[in-house]
Amino acid sequence: MSATVNPDNLFAPPPRARGIYCNRTLNLRSIKAIGYDMDYTLIHYRVETWERRAFEYLQQHLLRQGWPVGELAFDAELVIRGLILDTQLGNLLKVNRFGYVKRAFHGTRPLDFEEQRQIYNRIIVDLAEPRWVFLNTLFSLSEGCMYAHLVELLDGKKLPGALRYADLYRLMKLQLDAAHMEGALKDEIVSDPDRFVEPDPETPLALLDQKHAGKRLLLITNSEWSYTRAMMRYAFDRFLPEGVTWRDLFDVVIVAARKPDFFSVRSPLFEVVTEEGLLRPSQSGIRPGGFYFGGYAGLVEHHLGLSGDEILYVGDHIYGDVHVSKSLLRWRTALILRELEEEIRAIDGARHDEARLGALMAEKERLERGYARLKLDVQRRRAGYGTVTLPDEELTARMAELRAELSTLDARIAPLARASGEFPNPRWGLLMRAGNDKSHLARQIERSADIYTSRVSNFLLTTPNLLIRSHRGTLPHDPVTEDNAPGRPDEASGPVGDDAASPAREA
Repeated sequence: MSATVNPDNLFAPPPRARGIYCNRTLNLRSIKAIGYDMDYTLIHYRVETWERRAFEYLQQHLLRQGWPVGELAFDAELVIRGLILDTQLGNLLKVNRFGYVKRAFHGTRPLDFEEQRQIYNRIIVDLAEPRWVFLNTLFSLSEGCMYAHLVELLDGKKLPGALRYADLYRLMKLQLDAAHMEGALKDEIVSDPDRFVEPDPETPLALLDQKHAGKRLLLITNSEWSYTRAMMRYAFDRFLPEGVTWRDLFDVVIVAARKPDFFSVRSPLFEVVTEEGLLRPSQSGIRPGGFYFGGYAGLVEHHLGLSGDEILYVGDHIYGDVHVSKSLLRWRTALILRELEEEIRAIDGARHDEARLGALMAEKERLERGYARLKLDVQRRRAGYGTVTLPDEELTARMAELRAELSTLDARIAPLARASGEFPNPRWGLLMRAGNDKSHLARQIERSADIYTSRVSNFLLTTPNLLIRSHRGTLPHDPVTEDNAPGRPDEASGPVGDDAASPAREA
């Protein structure tokens, strides 16, 4: 997409896949400073390439521990962002906003409806409990994939020692952290960034717009100095005007920030004084144009002379970037959700089938309502109370007729419902939906991110002074529109079609 303004099309909204979506109205004019994370925010990686290599580095660490993982392979479709690991039972879960499990895998095997119902019928997922692990960034995909494979090895009694599923996750996480601490993957990325990075030439322009509009820009990343310097130079400098580098964009750069602790814990601040990353304690706090290691958010606020809703922080990690900065400091927040582009394209591409499914579900609701009323008449007649106008034969005939209509309707709904639950990911469906409801991921985004979008360069399409308004929220009792009409069957109600739990099965 070109960032050039077309004077004949000033008022056109951006393409939906590149839109900025608002949970809480945000006036960009009132924002005085914008802080950015780096990885998967200012710089986007080729997800499958990165996560496959992360999986392979973890695999090597486990092999050194004597675990029989040499034949395992990374599956890019096995895990999506927003799933939850049940480390007590070794399951991968998709959960709705209320904490109810809507879809589950044990290892790499999908649980059928009855098995899932028996396990989770009385369980509400609460992320405050240590049993659950929320896979809330793209960096989590290799972790989830490896855990699913290890669960199957544990079930097959192929792993050493007496392990529970929770022990399995703890030991795997230790090896994963060790692999990242080793730094070999980041060294590989720095040596061959073309293989791992998806450059976006419009991101530097978006930051230039903000800087020249008077916003003070900050880079606050957990990555180390040498990696940050190399990757920002690769992703930014060639797309900036001659004589301008990535360093000129930022009022302050902070590396090794240790988020989320950066927002809540007072840590010492060091100044980066050489290109090789030599550090010295900062005696005078933060100065404009400086490069720093560590520190904490209070020093940033003091340096800027700003606090709270005058600062916007943009990142990809729901907890480490947006939840903590919002809940503790009341900074405004923006979440980068790169998968949103594929999600919206999938939704737009399936509109015709979704409309057909919605119409069929509306008809199913109408027939079920009529069937339930006839069933109530039968109950009243048998118990001898109330008024029933239809004779017994007509009641029986009409109920049989409705059962047949519902059975035929279920057969038409089943393939549409199945296809609806399998795009864009055949195992998990849509990122932001769980059945007919919002997914747990969508609820976390709604609570923590004032706005969300697929990439930083989408700010080009808003200008730095736009008022981004939230839409009026819908309620169940609002009039039915295209947006809130009956849609796909809820996964909690079980299969659709021959095995559907419909009135036709009750009689």
